[in-house]
Amino acid sequence: MRSLPNSWVCLYPQDNTATSKAVTLSPDNRGLAYADGFFTTMGVMDGLILWADYHYQRLISHADALQLDMDCEELLAVLKIYAQQLEQGMLKLVVTRAAQDIRGYGYAPSESGSDCEIWLKPAVMRVSTAVVLSLPDGNLVPMQPNASAICLSSQIACLPPSLAGLKSLSRLDNVLASGELQRIKAEPLAANVTKSLSEGLLRDMSGHWVEGTMSNVFYQLADEPLCESETHSSGHEDVDNNHENYLTTGQWYTPSMDQSGVAGVMRQVIIDALSTTEYPVVIRSLSDEDLPRLTRLFFCNALRGIMPMTSLTLLSGDIVDFKSA
Repeated sequence: MRSLPNSWVCLYPQDNTATSKAVTLSPDNRGLAYADGFFTTMGVMDGLILWADYHYQRLISHADALQLDMDCEELLAVLKIYAQQLEQGMLKLVVTRAAQDIRGYGYAPSESGSDCEIWLKPAVMRVSTAVVLSLPDGNLVPMQPNASAICLSSQIACLPPSLAGLKSLSRLDNVLASGELQRIKAEPLAANVTKSLSEGLLRDMSGHWVEGTMSNVFYQLADEPLCESETHSSGHEDVDNNHENYLTTGQWYTPSMDQSGVAGVMRQVIIDALSTTEYPVVIRSLSDEDLPRLTRLFFCNALRGIMPMTSLTLLSGDIVDFKSA
């Protein structure tokens, strides 16, 4: 079995005359110039792409939304070959519209206008975790150790329906939000808060809390706002250590992706897995007024699986404690 390059590979169009392993990207690339494209990040375990069917559906839906000409079935077959060679790690796929003869933003209203470039970077890394959660449909998902989250002042853009929910290359708002999170984690005076801090909760421009800097969010609510002693408690007297029932106990909600955010693969996996249970996931906005009523919260993405939180620091500095997983 040949070793995989630890660098970007151009899957399409292929340059069969290339004699060097180095891959260069032209400044004319539409992804670089206009963020005209999308990406997806796939975890690989035991030579298999995690949630391959969901990533395949993302390829189809995003190619259709951005009017890109892709053979998604053939592309998935190629990705599976790379996954077998990688065995465990990450595959990052970037798809951009091909360079156009038209100057500026526009692209040709023809077959050539839908041509694309497809880039892939395999990376060896550990994907497995000490705890694996069994979903109600029998699938297994990695579960990360308990951590904490913080509300960020950064906001993400509200988008038109044709772009909302897409994992497009235009992620500058997430870049700035991630920078804010890293600055908070680096503050020496906040060491007691940042020691277990792993994710930040983001609002969109309408003021609703939508997602994390790199993940989707699910939450549970109390019927009434928690009293001060419950909201600011430093202990976890009501801790549920039964991982098996974590997703099937109580009603989970997740924000809509209709006007902002990324409709993530793991988000859809969880929605589908709980769809036939006693408590199917409810799509519901998360507002400022809801935050003191939160009783459980986790973030998720296709690479890290489920990331349960034990607390959320609000913009006011107050801390809401949750049951841990």
